[in-house]
Amino acid sequence: MTWLVEVDGRTCIGSGICAGTAPDHFAVVDGTSRPAEAETGPAGRVLDAAESCPVEAITVRAKETGEVLAPLD
Repeated sequence: MTWLVEVDGRTCIGSGICAGTAPDHFAVVDGTSRPAEAETGPAGRVLDAAESCPVEAITVRAKETGEVLAPLD
């Protein structure tokens, strides 16, 4: 399974929680979070980062189905 990781740069406030939670998967550049890779294998820390984002700027989807894996309502 492959996951797609997206950060909405207009929503992101650059808190850095994602980079602190999953430093191998996110970095804050010029005040905005960016995924290290647009596609990744399943990784619990990526889900944790998306769920921890205070403005829900991170979306993780299953590449094959488009199902949203995080954040969950």
